[in-house]
Amino acid sequence: MRAKLFFSFGMAVAIGVLGLFGTQSMAAEKFPNKPIQVIIPFQPGDTDNLLRPFVEKMGEFLGQPVSLVYKPGAAGAVGAGFVAASKPDGYVMVGTSQSSIVVVPLTNKDVGYTLESFAPVAALVASDSLLVVQSSSPWKTLKDLVEDSKKSPGKITYTSSGTFGVNHLIPEALCKEAGIKWTHIPSQGSGPAITAVLGGHVNMASTAIAPALPHIQAGTLRPLAVFGVNRLKAFPDVPTLKELGYNISSPGYYGISAPKGTPKEVVNAIYAAAKKAVEKYNDQIATRLASLGVEIKLLGPEEYAVYLKSQNDLFSGVLKTLKK
Repeated sequence: MRAKLFFSFGMAVAIGVLGLFGTQSMAAEKFPNKPIQVIIPFQPGDTDNLLRPFVEKMGEFLGQPVSLVYKPGAAGAVGAGFVAASKPDGYVMVGTSQSSIVVVPLTNKDVGYTLESFAPVAALVASDSLLVVQSSSPWKTLKDLVEDSKKSPGKITYTSSGTFGVNHLIPEALCKEAGIKWTHIPSQGSGPAITAVLGGHVNMASTAIAPALPHIQAGTLRPLAVFGVNRLKAFPDVPTLKELGYNISSPGYYGISAPKGTPKEVVNAIYAAAKKAVEKYNDQIATRLASLGVEIKLLGPEEYAVYLKSQNDLFSGVLKTLKK
């Protein structure tokens, strides 16, 4: 009887200990239990401004702070590569447009990652790009520019935020379709690209909206065409390339992606925080984005993955065309 009681007591203690460890293990596995980093693979002033209104609010719904960390270099490849090689636990993500996780690996096989190296979490911002010239430029429309370009192949120059980025490849695709030639002079980011146009160092810039917006509003820059699917609310009179007869369209969505292999429940938890932030602070976020000429574009993990795949297909095709 004593042996039986001792055995029962021992089993109860063992079960209690196992239960304690099980509870501690579950607590340790609860996501998140430490701060989360969103790696911005560019210098401050563009991508960070678009994502910050969301990131600042997401911590409220995750129970841990979410911060922006800058790792610029190699057209976004340094920061994106860092995230691709990080532990897939949801604590390190990349915040960017399609440029660094889609276009860069297509144009540089040495970066060590591809689109498949990431687990898309959420698209947050719609921010198309556009072609701008100085307001004193003789080109009032894209048609004017194309006509002059045919007269002087290679003489007209343009800049972008970097070689083989979205804003480099779209103008190259346009030149191919229009039967013209421009000379590309890359800049180290969107801000420097705008400065180069304003300073008269190049004839035009292919750029994201945000850095160009204040100069367009001030009347020092003139937009000629938008690269996305639809006209922009900020510039309703500026036509898209599609409207002008070119079979080119690349809507720019900025979002966050985790390393491949990040658990689905972790991805969903981060997206849920973004969704709640948009629902609770919609007006506040929308107002901040409007000042940059962009809009909220919330897509979940599956929808965002479909968008990124479509961009991968688009730019794969553009690059094949340019090699012909």
